[in-house]
Amino acid sequence: MNGFDAGRPSESEYDPYYQSFIDRVQDEPIMDVLEEQRHEIMGFLGSLDKATAEYRYGPEKWSIKEVIGHLVDTERIFATRALCFARGEQNPLPSFEQDEYVRSGGFDHRSLSNLSHEFEAVRRSTESLFGGFDEGQWDRAGVANEVRMSVRAVAYIVAGHAAHHMSVIRERYLGGR
Repeated sequence: MNGFDAGRPSESEYDPYYQSFIDRVQDEPIMDVLEEQRHEIMGFLGSLDKATAEYRYGPEKWSIKEVIGHLVDTERIFATRALCFARGEQNPLPSFEQDEYVRSGGFDHRSLSNLSHEFEAVRRSTESLFGGFDEGQWDRAGVANEVRMSVRAVAYIVAGHAAHHMSVIRERYLGGR
């Protein structure tokens, strides 16, 4: 996709909270991971029926549609963080409350097809954004949610976050299928 390989972030480039996400990312160029993940998730979403997409494995748990909406919201927010950091933003960026975003997102009222198209559009935009960064921009960092992180770490967090939720969907929503 992009000729430049940003490499894995060092532990000094992100808060330990994100370690489990970063650990989920394979040892290949992050731009390839993001693209491959887009294809995988789009294929998965295309295989779901309406009942499965609206399934919750517990009374207070999100539906698969809500998980996809959460992925879209989170990816937009983290891509914005990467853009701000890459451009040299020095002001701290705010946090967001994921449960409130999902509650107010109305994802269960949307079609799975609509959510799938939105995920694909957001991921393609994320790929384009990261693909346009030069070596110096990948190394830049900023503060969001009172935590310092690099642009490189953000890319890995985006990919690892999606991998985490896809794993949860397979294990808890589909019984390991």
